[in-house]
Amino acid sequence: MKLVIVCFLLCGAVMRGQAPTSVTSAWDNATRIGDLSARAARLKPLLEQVAPREWIAKGAPEAYIAQWQDARNELEYLTAAANLFAKQPERLTAALDTLFRMQALEWRLESLVEGVRKYQNPALGDLLMGVMRSNSANRDGLREYITDLATQKEQEFRIVEQEAQRGRGEINRTPARAPKNGK
Repeated sequence: MKLVIVCFLLCGAVMRGQAPTSVTSAWDNATRIGDLSARAARLKPLLEQVAPREWIAKGAPEAYIAQWQDARNELEYLTAAANLFAKQPERLTAALDTLFRMQALEWRLESLVEGVRKYQNPALGDLLMGVMRSNSANRDGLREYITDLATQKEQEFRIVEQEAQRGRGEINRTPARAPKNGK
């Protein structure tokens, strides 16, 4: 019922020239989200090569093991968030979750890569960061899409609120009917 009312109000607003702005064709959804996911997927075989348990013998702190596991988990979470976002690009929460997961993965990798460079192989560390940074254009595009989507949602809400106020005003201006038979 609420959806019908919102659609009715938005249609009325559109007829009066108050249409909300459109968001970049769902962030070129198929292309950009696919690219984001594909670039992130390239990290998985690289993370499998990381061997923090072997670093302990070289004097590395055991915390690297947890960081490595966290990075692997975060990659899984990013993949799941990106898949949900691909299915529902109009959901602000799905877009935000994807962005936050991407940033969390970057942060975890930065710390882990220090250990990779020091205790395992500097080239592998550079490769990990290079693959992660290759997704920066997608991250920046996602951030811009989120801003545009939030702006659109605010405009839609403002229109619905204006229409609700207008409707309440019309209801208040309508005179009350006199009771029949003096009741």
